[in-house]
Amino acid sequence: MISLYRPGTSPLHRLPAGAKLAVLAVLALGISLWPHTPATAAATLVAVAVLFLLGGFGPRVMLRQAWTLRWIVAFMAVTQLVFLGLEPAFVNTVRVACVVLLASLLTLTTRTGDLLDVVERMLRPLARLGVDPWRVAFTLSLTIALVPVVADFARRIREAQRARGVRLGFRAVVPLLVMSLRHADDVADALSARGIA
Repeated sequence: MISLYRPGTSPLHRLPAGAKLAVLAVLALGISLWPHTPATAAATLVAVAVLFLLGGFGPRVMLRQAWTLRWIVAFMAVTQLVFLGLEPAFVNTVRVACVVLLASLLTLTTRTGDLLDVVERMLRPLARLGVDPWRVAFTLSLTIALVPVVADFARRIREAQRARGVRLGFRAVVPLLVMSLRHADDVADALSARGIA
């Protein structure tokens, strides 16, 4: 899940992008590898909420971020419940939600350009192996920029179906895919015209 940067003066806003990225990696590994119980999973979720407060965001922002995860959470919870049982389903679902919420908090408190600069610097040693750090960073920035565009396509399709009285379903994926591919072609043409692609 990709959020938009929100300016602020909180301690999290003031931290360098590289430090935040490193802390996110450590926390994500810790949350993923620690043998959680329902109590520790709930405590981790509370800790994430505290971090949102430390970033200058109230519960509403965190709930809005969590709401965007509803389908992932629902799918995970149902499948885990069926195959593993109630306790593992709760623990694993909360664990994944916490990691994604932390990633959202990172993007809320860090400019995209700063994050991409860090990624480019991290990839420079791989230039000897033929990896182009600038191209990787540019691809990431392009991907981030296109996510809101695809989300807007989905919103327009949803509104059009509701206006026609059509029931929302998996058939909406087809026009979304067509619109996304058409937009991708337009972006590729624009990049080729500028000699980038």
